[in-house]
Amino acid sequence: MVSVPIADVKPDIFWHMLYYVYGGKVSHDDLKSHAKEIIDAADKYGVVGLKLEAVVSYVKSTKISLDNVIEVLQYADSKNCALLKELAVDFILENRVEVLEELSLTDIPEGLFAELLAATARRNPIEGSEEKLSTMRVCELRKRLHDKELDFDGSRESLVAKLKENA
Repeated sequence: MVSVPIADVKPDIFWHMLYYVYGGKVSHDDLKSHAKEIIDAADKYGVVGLKLEAVVSYVKSTKISLDNVIEVLQYADSKNCALLKELAVDFILENRVEVLEELSLTDIPEGLFAELLAATARRNPIEGSEEKLSTMRVCELRKRLHDKELDFDGSRESLVAKLKENA
């Protein structure tokens, strides 16, 4: 038997990923306690369903604050975790004065401006904008892609583009 070293993923995280790929269900507790590691591994190896489950668990268990919002944004952007990015953007909008006064915004991801505009449009909708893809929440975009049996992983921009391509 030949062994293949996988140095960039802890054995228990890789086991969870393999278990999932072969039809197993990763427990809620394991998703919660290892969410970020599972997201990293699932993203790297293309296990989209597990990645999305881990992102949901991470979003539910992460408390966004002024201390971590930039880090969360950078991580979400680097892994194309649209739901996590949406959570951080919502925090920025809700706490915009404190964010402007206390944080350096030089390290924010490039595409954040579009995310902020979409979140602002959701908060203050103009008549008819509720059905615009560009302002929908990530969960609604994913639902529409899933209903069309299309891939629903990626950034907000890629989700919108897939829906437009397949309209």
